[in-house]
Amino acid sequence: MTEKLKQTIEEEIAQLPKEGQEAIGAVDWIKITEEIGNGHSLSEEEINDFQLETLLVLIGAVDSEFYSVNIENQVGATKEEAKNIADESFQKIFVPIRNILEENIKKNMKNKNSDWKQSLDFILSGGDYLSLLAPTTENMDIPTPQEGNKTQKTILPVFSIK
Repeated sequence: MTEKLKQTIEEEIAQLPKEGQEAIGAVDWIKITEEIGNGHSLSEEEINDFQLETLLVLIGAVDSEFYSVNIENQVGATKEEAKNIADESFQKIFVPIRNILEENIKKNMKNKNSDWKQSLDFILSGGDYLSLLAPTTENMDIPTPQEGNKTQKTILPVFSIK
């Protein structure tokens, strides 16, 4: 793997949410892509291209639906070989990462204390995430000292996240 590719991988993964970084970091996908590439007799340059295509799917820049086609086009594999590489990658890389993400989400949801009112208010707000914020002086109708009795109008959330 080239130093530039290593740097690109680190930069792109660092921009992901913490949960995504942890899930991707829990699977040694770089080593797995090297093993898959070697198993399919890819050159070092082709393995680098394969790793880049894998990274693009991992960070969400490319839809996984196009993964096999991109391996075919960018790595130079035949259609059948690209499909085999993609299938093996899904089994060894993407499924384990997805499972880790799902596990972490379930753990985090147990710690959340949401109620039916919170969900209802969010839906009725038309998906306005501001409705999930706890009321603060910034989003409440409060008199401003410089204006006397006038009030500052902003959005007032109906409920708060606990």
